[in-house]
Amino acid sequence: MGFDQSIKTSSSFYECRKYFTFLETKFICGLLVFLVMLPNAAAYDPLDPTGNITIKWDVVSWTADGYVAAVTMSNFQMYRSIVSPGWTLGWQWAKKEVIWSMVGAQTTEQGDCSKFKGNVPHCCMRKPIVVDLLPGVPYNQQFSNCCRAGVVSAWGQDPSGSVSAFQVSVGLAGTSNKTVKLPQNFTLLGPGLGYTCGPAKVVPSTVYLTSDHRRKTQALMTWNVTCTYSQFLASKNPSCCVSFSSFYNQTITPCPKCACGCQNKNNCVVSDSKQSHRAGINTPRKDNAPLLQCTHHMCPIRVHWHVKLNYKDYWRVKIAITNFNYRMNYTQWTLVAQHPNLNAVTQVFSFDYKPLVPYEAINDTGMFFGMKFYNDLLMEAGPQGNVQSEVLLRKNKDTFTFKHGWAFPRKVYFNGDECLLPPPDAYPFLPNSAHVHGVVISKMAVSALLFLLIV
Repeated sequence: MGFDQSIKTSSSFYECRKYFTFLETKFICGLLVFLVMLPNAAAYDPLDPTGNITIKWDVVSWTADGYVAAVTMSNFQMYRSIVSPGWTLGWQWAKKEVIWSMVGAQTTEQGDCSKFKGNVPHCCMRKPIVVDLLPGVPYNQQFSNCCRAGVVSAWGQDPSGSVSAFQVSVGLAGTSNKTVKLPQNFTLLGPGLGYTCGPAKVVPSTVYLTSDHRRKTQALMTWNVTCTYSQFLASKNPSCCVSFSSFYNQTITPCPKCACGCQNKNNCVVSDSKQSHRAGINTPRKDNAPLLQCTHHMCPIRVHWHVKLNYKDYWRVKIAITNFNYRMNYTQWTLVAQHPNLNAVTQVFSFDYKPLVPYEAINDTGMFFGMKFYNDLLMEAGPQGNVQSEVLLRKNKDTFTFKHGWAFPRKVYFNGDECLLPPPDAYPFLPNSAHVHGVVISKMAVSALLFLLIV
């Protein structure tokens, strides 16, 4: 430990001691150091505490020099999907294994297979990289739950689409439970960074039911790999921001300046300029680099929460999601909000809605997503690059109030990433006067509506 670092540590410890006893100080300061040093601590999501992606390997048969395995990737995250261009799975072989063949997926490289004189393996790489097949491949190359270009739905949105699978035939490997060596160092891109995978662990063999449901069969061997997501590993900046407005206050609270970082400030497109209409502007790049519309927040996604109307027993909110990325369409998007009154949602008008209850005693979180074939596709930046809905909520007269920013959400997530909210002191607060003139309310509503259409 260097001299400067020692001074800082001692200073922090001294600050702690001003408020706690010596033993309490040792425990608290030690805990803080542990949390800072723990690399995967940020992977825990309090709104989805059990969310993960589990990769299961089922050995279904032995071969002359190895085994055939069915690999199933299950997305147990409630609101985080794997979007286009899909997942990429990698690992390292424990010995000198090769992949003889694959069904439902393929490796990105074959590697050096020059030592094989007869049949040539599908892949001889020590660290193979596997991707899903595209839709429409020949039937003999398909496997159950394959061939969706690597797109996997969130469990809470579409359980039937939250699974991806393929079959792999492995050679130069063990031919029994005692001689098989588990692959190591699993990596998962979904499609970008953010996932950290643990080691493979042998678990009780998977049991299958035959098609007539009268007989059970069992995998010869099964191991699992668990991957968790951390937004901090995915990007140093948020990928979305939130703005607020209300009928009872003329203040429109925009997204914070440079909310998603301003590294793209010199490579953005001014709205309605000639550049925004040029041919090929919406063509994605291989590295998925965004091309953003020039805004003060420089975020690909902005969520606007507008408190629209107040009734005797209900109140109404308008939610608008705007895409500022010219190169990205968001398919099967999700929006999660945490608000105490989401326990009394009466009607959602043009989104699908599902309450999320990560803790049984608290029902304050809900997931919004697009209706299939209607607005489940959020188009790229431009006139069509937004989706909107309204929500009707029933008041709890014992606790309901518009004061102190109560009408606005505590947390907002888009596609599983937490959005940056404005500072609380900038929220549109309820005026001191209890009565607001109807003309003023109308002007505020019009102003908020105009704000939804501009930056």
